[in-house]
Amino acid sequence: MNVRGLAHLLVVYIVWGSTYLAIRIAVREGSGFPPFYMAGTRILIASLILFLLCKARGKSLKPTPLDLKVFAASGVLLWFGGNGLVSWAEMRAASGYAAILVGSQPLWTMFLESVIDRRRPTRRMIVALIVGLTGIIVLNFPVLQHPSRDQVMPALALCVAVMLWGSGMVLQKRRPVSLSGEANSAYQLLFGSVALLIAALLTREPWPTPTPQALAAWAYLIIFGSVIAFTSFVKALQMLPMSVVTTYGYVNPVIAVILGALFISEPITRWTVAGSALTLLGVAGVFHEQQHRRQQQRINSAAAAAAASKTSH
Repeated sequence: MNVRGLAHLLVVYIVWGSTYLAIRIAVREGSGFPPFYMAGTRILIASLILFLLCKARGKSLKPTPLDLKVFAASGVLLWFGGNGLVSWAEMRAASGYAAILVGSQPLWTMFLESVIDRRRPTRRMIVALIVGLTGIIVLNFPVLQHPSRDQVMPALALCVAVMLWGSGMVLQKRRPVSLSGEANSAYQLLFGSVALLIAALLTREPWPTPTPQALAAWAYLIIFGSVIAFTSFVKALQMLPMSVVTTYGYVNPVIAVILGALFISEPITRWTVAGSALTLLGVAGVFHEQQHRRQQQRINSAAAAAAASKTSH
């Protein structure tokens, strides 16, 4: 396994687990930071920092036409569709709850890849998906018992964010680009920021007047969440199998729930515990099934190569 890739993945584990708390602090009621302006300005500044770093280090910033299409599509899916909707949802949703729902993303990613490859899911894959989806339902049981617009809309936004973020990941993995990880991140952040700022204008968000606490959280998201962790995420995708990279879905929710409880007293209920356990169990089943499939492919390839060698002799 690539050691540098694992180091980048460790950064994603730790930093992205904390960003849910930072987003919640930045956009909660009274923070003075509307969600799309917060997310859009955050990643716009992060993209400019990365462009300057690439320039200073002599890294190429000349994408091919295909690269630009990939950057635009993945940037909008990941940052407008994924992060933007999470920021919007966390105006009302607890950071730990948001992290657990987003942690179910590998379920969607593996399902999407099965559809693209026209590969029928195995029985174990189906069981894993059912367990994971049951966890999401259990997690949202209090919302389903007494539904209100303030509760239902954030839950729906987070589910859509999971699908769009997972789609962006699949696109990145299947459409490699010619530029470095830093340049890749810079362009994706730039396209995502444009989409978010357009959304802020179209939804007529008020001009930001953030509190000092919200401003500090926003600065943390720029440097650590966008510049450092997202670049590590892109590099990890380039160096490691997607099945390994998406294990951040295990770690981020745990860190987010603990930090939310410690710093802003977010409750940890029996629904949170049960829903988290089932969701992560489903994710674990998906990972196990994918590893089993890859191992079987290696065995089949080795057997085919041995058979071809014997035939040639």
